[in-house]
Amino acid sequence: MEIIILLIAISLTIALLSLGAFVWNMKSGQYDDTYGPSVRMLFEDKKGQPKKEQ
Repeated sequence: MEIIILLIAISLTIALLSLGAFVWNMKSGQYDDTYGPSVRMLFEDKKGQPKKEQ
């Protein structure tokens, strides 16, 4: 019976740590731009050509 209590305590600790890490990532802006990087990798920068200024 003691092992069940120990396992429940360990699993709750891991769950709370995971939840804390997720909340911390959300507040730090980790998932703000999910579309940009997927599109950015499709376009290569041409090396040797200066960028046009507008």
